[in-house]
This record gives sequence, structure tokens and C-alpha cells, in this order.
Amino acid sequence: MAVLVTGGAGYIGSHMVWELLDAGEEVVVLDRLSTGFDWAVAPEAKLVVGDVGDARLVGELIAEHGVDAIVHFAGSIVVPESVADPLAYYDNNTSRTRSLIEAAVRGKVRNFIFSSTAAVYGATGMEPVSEDVALKPESPYGRSKLMSEWMLRDAAAAYGIRYTALRYFNVAGADPRGRTGQSTPGATHLIKVASETALGKRLSMQVFGTDYPTPDGTCIRDYIHVSDLVAAHRLALVRLRDGGANLVANCGYSHGYSVLDVLDSVRRVHGRDFTVDYAGRRPGDAAAVVADSDRARRELNWAPKLDDLDSIVASALSWEMNLAAKNVETRRTTVRHAAE
Repeated sequence: MAVLVTGGAGYIGSHMVWELLDAGEEVVVLDRLSTGFDWAVAPEAKLVVGDVGDARLVGELIAEHGVDAIVHFAGSIVVPESVADPLAYYDNNTSRTRSLIEAAVRGKVRNFIFSSTAAVYGATGMEPVSEDVALKPESPYGRSKLMSEWMLRDAAAAYGIRYTALRYFNVAGADPRGRTGQSTPGATHLIKVASETALGKRLSMQVFGTDYPTPDGTCIRDYIHVSDLVAAHRLALVRLRDGGANLVANCGYSHGYSVLDVLDSVRRVHGRDFTVDYAGRRPGDAAAVVADSDRARRELNWAPKLDDLDSIVASALSWEMNLAAKNVETRRTTVRHAAE
């Protein structure tokens, strides 16, 4: 049996690959490398460069490797970009997911784990949000993910495929062993941006909005370490293989930190200050988004191990330094090859 990881060359997907390999699984990665990197894929995994919307290719991989589970990360994730180009998001996140689900059904893959998002909830209050609240996504990104959840629900009812949809809150940090991390140029994640600024990769960074109804006026988010997140996926796979019922669950720590809390943590861990510019609110930013994660803890027997902001920040900073060294080595290699 093998696990097919789509988007396995990206940030969360590459961590998932390591998590599965560490658990003794055979792993096949399907990624078109539009935002991922071939070097981010663990060498023990088989990397196939291709599109999840290519039903023929997916069918061949399922048959060739005896795939019994798919963990689906491939997709687009930038909310403002989804507003500017919604059809691209409905194509990449929804239409191609539909094709992937169909290929799974045709290939008799029994287990499907889907990378969803807290964006399906839309604006929430200060209290942790549970999976049972009304779903009111406010962007094409959130709606594209919610549509995929609906397709999985309907496919499960019609064809018997079992699934788990995990709704992420704010994923951050990097593999504690330094094997992979957030490597996308121009990433918009707060801890990534703050780490880059602290290390001099950016001259400054912006904070959007200081007048929210929160204790310090800045937005509050639930930051979950990427290693805890992929551990939840592995536990979801174990549960499905054991005959567990379909599940939708939040992945977060059930408490949040403000933007200024995060910046203070980066300064504390790095030991140096950096330049921050303050701007007005961005459209669509909620004051607070925090997970009620009781369902994931209960149903998956999930016990997060890295629930500490300074630890998350430390791993992110360590990866940024690792990435800088990797980029320097890549440039040296390119120069040497050019000289030859």
C-alpha cells in the first residue's frame, strides 16, 4: 500500500511526506512544481511531476503503486489573489479536486484526507469557532475549499469513499529536524514575513490595522506548528484505515496570539529589533480567528506537542537561516556550472 500526497513538494505537503516516511509508509508525491520545490521532497519518496487534474496520470499512479489513501494538499491559498482571479481558484482548487476525487473513486481508493481551511467560516467572534457554526466564506478561496468539502461528502454518500477534511487555522514553523520548511518566495504568512525581516531579507514589514476590538488593537490568530498539523493528518489516516467514519475537524490550538505578540516573540527569540510600518486595515481581515479543536483531539487522539509561540518562531527562524545557506549554495553551483 502507498499514500499519494498531492502538493507534496510544497510547505505543508513536504512535512507530510516526512511524517509518513517516519511512520514507515510508502509515499508517492504528485506535484506540478508551480510553487513547490523538487529538493523539498524527501529522497525516499517517489516524486512525479504532474497535475492532480490529469485523471489518466492519477489513475496510473493509483494502479502502479497500490495507493490506498490520498492526502490532498495541492491548491492555491492566497485570499487577495482569489478575489482578483476567482475563476483560477475555482479551477485549481475545485475543478481539479473534483477530477482527483473521481480518479480515486475509479481506482477504488478507500481513504481521502483533504486540506481545508478556516476560511470556510468567514468572520468569527472572539470565541473559538466550532465545526458546527454556520459556514459563511467571504472569499473565492474559502468558497472553493468549501465546495470541495461538499463534493467529498456527496461522493462518500454515493460511492463509499471515506474522507477526513481538516480545516487549518494559521500554519507556521518548520520541521524541528531542519529537513523542510516554508520556502515560497514572497509568502504572506506573518511568522514567515517577520522572520525574513528580522534576518534582513526584507527591509521592513507592515502591520495592517491597530484599531481592532482586541486587547492590543491588532488581529488575533490561532498559530499551529506545521509538525503538529501533519501529525493530525497521519492520525486521521490511521483512523480511516481502522474504519472510522467521515470527519470534518478543526486544526488549531484553541487559543490565539495577536500580531504584536508574534512580533515580540520574533524579537525575543532572534535577539534583535527590526523595522515595522503600521498601516490601515486590509479588507476582509477578521479581528480574531481561533479554533475550537476539541473534535480533532477527541476523534483523532491528537495531542499537540509544539504549542508554544516561541518554539514555533524559533523553528521558523532556523529554517530561514537554513534556506539562506541553501540559496547561496544554489547560486554557487549555478556559477560553477556556467563556468564549466
